[in-house]
Amino acid sequence: MRDLVLTAVVFGLIPVILARPWTGILVWSWLGYMNPHRLTWGFAYSMPFAQIIALVIFVSLFFSKEKKKLIWSREITVLALFIVWCIITTQFALNPDYASLQLEKVLKIQLMTFMTLVLIDRKERIEPLIWVIVFSLGFYGVKGGIFTITSGGGFHVMGPLGTFIGGNNEIGLAMLMTLPLMRYIQLQTKQRWVKLLMAACLGFTFIAILGTQSRGALVGAIVTGAFLIWNSPRKFTFLLLIALAVPPAFKFMPDTWWDRMDTIQTYEEDASAQGRISAWTFATKVARARVTGGGFECFQGRIFRQYHNGPVHDAHSIWFEILGEHGFIGLGLFFSLG
Repeated sequence: MRDLVLTAVVFGLIPVILARPWTGILVWSWLGYMNPHRLTWGFAYSMPFAQIIALVIFVSLFFSKEKKKLIWSREITVLALFIVWCIITTQFALNPDYASLQLEKVLKIQLMTFMTLVLIDRKERIEPLIWVIVFSLGFYGVKGGIFTITSGGGFHVMGPLGTFIGGNNEIGLAMLMTLPLMRYIQLQTKQRWVKLLMAACLGFTFIAILGTQSRGALVGAIVTGAFLIWNSPRKFTFLLLIALAVPPAFKFMPDTWWDRMDTIQTYEEDASAQGRISAWTFATKVARARVTGGGFECFQGRIFRQYHNGPVHDAHSIWFEILGEHGFIGLGLFFSLG
């Protein structure tokens, strides 16, 4: 049933996209962020809905008379340079076959990123996109928060299988990035029910972040909370609400959660933490040895052991992953995007 409903909704939106190309970005973003097809169990599970919608967007752009212009800025220029640099590093990649596959995936996403920059060019279009992102990722925040409460926090909150946000660390990061957008909607709207809805979403999403049992997500939640307080027009009220809500949430979490979080202080004794430090060391050594870094997908056993004797591990850090895969030049370009 889910398969039929999802397919009907996606294909039912195609005429709307053909008439208004910018709405295609909303649909594509919904499919890309939420991955609703991964919540089905039949034919829709592996349907390339996002690719179909992307194709429809390009067709609609061809026939549309709407003015299409990319407004260049410093950030967009740096992004373009970073993409070019990724293409260059792939030509010298240590794991060329897998690097080429990853580059293809990256270029497809960046193509749609630039398409978004062209079509979502005014506030009247930006705000619906924010709503789509909040709905798509907030779904997992509310769902994960309820799951954490009803399960006593004894299980990991995970994202949809086979997606960029499938793991607990990844979904934790995605939900963290959604919190400021929820707060933005709460501050911008004049409707009381929307303010209350966003307040509930913020609360459930915070609990879901704890439920991921991701140490990185916990640190990120603390930093994000400080950011939201600092930028709140009513700092004292917001701080008071957090002070009242956060301690009970932490107290609710089981001993297994606390045991895992305690390893932040005793990282020398934790294999996962030591593995990450090993990966960061590997990334630094590769970047120092090669101007172009190791290229995409270089955090592999055979390559790892050529540069570092420590345990093979994924970086679990976008900064060190960029450093290892694209060198200091790539890291500098990526850092300049901020």
